[in-house]
Amino acid sequence: MASRLIRDPHDASAVNRDTEARGFAWGLLGVAVFGLTLPFTRLAVAGLDPLFVALGRAVLAALPAGLALAAMRTPFPPAGLRSRLFLAAVGVVVGFPVAATFAMTTAPASHGAVVLGLLPLATALAGTLRGGERPSPAFWAWAAAGSAVVVAFALRAGGGGLSQADAWLALAVVFAAFGYAEGAVVARSIGGWQTISWILVLSAPALLPVVVWLAATTGIARADASAWIGFVYVGLGSMFLGFLAWYRGLALGGTARVGQTQLLQGFFTIAGGWAVAGEGVEPESLLFLAAVVAIVALGRRAAVQRR
Repeated sequence: MASRLIRDPHDASAVNRDTEARGFAWGLLGVAVFGLTLPFTRLAVAGLDPLFVALGRAVLAALPAGLALAAMRTPFPPAGLRSRLFLAAVGVVVGFPVAATFAMTTAPASHGAVVLGLLPLATALAGTLRGGERPSPAFWAWAAAGSAVVVAFALRAGGGGLSQADAWLALAVVFAAFGYAEGAVVARSIGGWQTISWILVLSAPALLPVVVWLAATTGIARADASAWIGFVYVGLGSMFLGFLAWYRGLALGGTARVGQTQLLQGFFTIAGGWAVAGEGVEPESLLFLAAVVAIVALGRRAAVQRR
């Protein structure tokens, strides 16, 4: 009997590896959904007001989020987590959508992929500052290498130049990274889908009057079907379903480590830009993709301490 009470360290290590692997799987699913955000945003802003798209997507996503919370009778988040929910909402409900949407009014989705190249490094930094994680120097080296490869690819795919939209893109990186880190901390306590659901529901009362006013003053009735398809995707897909998977992945595998799956997000964006917006794809993208996959695999082995 006594031997059963002794925890086998090898078993514990296997459990940790399994948990981390599931975190990577959920994170990659979220990345796949997020990767189509910019192409569908391009569709939406072609016929709808950019600010309506940026804020209205969260109001749309709040509907299924509220229904899910009510159906599961989910308790209100503890007081100690509400400030983090607020900060996460500032990042992922307001900051990133507004900045990324305005960037997509002038830049193609392929150029916007530069954001996706910088996000993993920024997310790891935010996880260090706000989530109590301590990545090793080796981890930072792999993260920087992966970011450099993806940024180089995104710049090449976007024509190699910088535009005025890059200021919006840089701002979007900051907002998203801290929104991810704050939400990941909350998700460890209450779960991934509960985290994004409460973020959306608590944000809706403040956003709804603004969205209604924008709907009444910006002529949304003139938008064609493709603009509405883009809006529905960024609302139900990017703002809700993607975050269900993403926050669960960050909670299971850690913000810094799982955040590196975002290195692949730019390639989903490029593919989505080709399929959704008719943007071109260069053959050498496969070489960049192979390099990034190798870097993600090697980076997984680097140590990350979590408190």
